[in-house]
Amino acid sequence: MHVLIIGAAGMIGRKLTAAIVKDGGLDGRPVDRLTLLDVIAPARPEGFAGQVDAFAANIADPATAERAVAARPEVIFHLAAIVSGDAEANLEKGYTVNLDGTRLLFDAVRREHERSGYCPRVVFTSSIAVYGAPLPDVIDDDFALTPLTSYGAQKAMGELMLADYSRKGIMDGIGLRLPTICVRPGKPNLAASGFFSGIIREPLAGLEAVLPVADTVRHWFASPRAAVGFLRHAAKIDLAPLGARRNIMLPGLSVTVAEEIEALRRIAGDKAVSLIRRQPNETIATIISGWAKAFAPRRAEALGFVADRSFDEIVRIYIEDDMPKA
Repeated sequence: MHVLIIGAAGMIGRKLTAAIVKDGGLDGRPVDRLTLLDVIAPARPEGFAGQVDAFAANIADPATAERAVAARPEVIFHLAAIVSGDAEANLEKGYTVNLDGTRLLFDAVRREHERSGYCPRVVFTSSIAVYGAPLPDVIDDDFALTPLTSYGAQKAMGELMLADYSRKGIMDGIGLRLPTICVRPGKPNLAASGFFSGIIREPLAGLEAVLPVADTVRHWFASPRAAVGFLRHAAKIDLAPLGARRNIMLPGLSVTVAEEIEALRRIAGDKAVSLIRRQPNETIATIISGWAKAFAPRRAEALGFVADRSFDEIVRIYIEDDMPKA
C-alpha cells in the first residue's frame, strides 16, 4: 500500500508516520511506500524498509498537488493547514493554504480519476471551528455549520468539497472534526487554542505559562495519541454508513480550564500550578468564546472512534510520549 501524508512534518503528521512505520501498515495491510510532504522537508522515518519520498513543497502550488497524486497513493491523509490565529490574522495566507491547497489536491485526484478511475481514501482533518455561536451547551451531529473565524470557514469549505467529490465517486473521503489537541509538545504555535497546552506543558518543564482566558472557559479536547488513532481508524473503516454526510465530529473530553489545572495539580503538585500566570487577552478570549464546549458525537462513536477517558490521562500521555526527559 502507498500512503501519502500531507503535513507530514507537523506534530500529528510525525506521530502518524511513526505509528504506520511501527505497525508496518494500516488495517493489517502492509505499507510499502510512503510519500511525506510539507513546507519543510519531513524527516525520513527510521526502520521503514519500503520506499520513502520525502520532500518540501507547498500544497497551494498546483505542481505540488499533481506531483503528490501522480503515483496514485491508495490512502491520502490531508493534515496541512494554517492554524486558527494565523489564518485570522493573515486572511490571504489562510485562504491560499486552507482553501486553495485543499482544492488543488482534490482536483489533482479528480484529474487522475478521470484518466484512470483512481479513487483513493482521503482523510481530511477539519476542526470544531466549523461551528460558531450561538451554540447549545452540547452540540449534536445535526447542528448547522456557522463558523465565526476565517479558519473555520476555510475548513467548512474543504468539508463541502470533500463531500461533493465523494458523492461523485472521485474519492472515498471522510472529514474529521478534530477536538483541540492537547497537550501539544514543543514550542507554542500561532493557534488561538495554544494556551490550553501551554498551561500544562510549560509548568511541567518548570516554566511560567500565560493563561489568557478565565478559569471557567470550557473546551473539547483529545490527546495527540487519540488523534493518531482517529486518523488510522478513518483510513480503514467502511464509510458506507455515512452516506452523503462524509464529515463527522469526533469524540473528546469537555473540560474547563479549572479542571485542566486541577489535573495538573494532581499529577505535578502545587508548585507546577503556581507557574500559571493569568494575563487576559481580549482577542483570544473573543475567538474562544465562539467555539463549542461539548459534543454528542454519536455517528463517530457508532463507527468505533474512541477518545481519551480523562484529562489526567491526557496529561500522563504527554509525560509518557512527549515530555523531554531530564
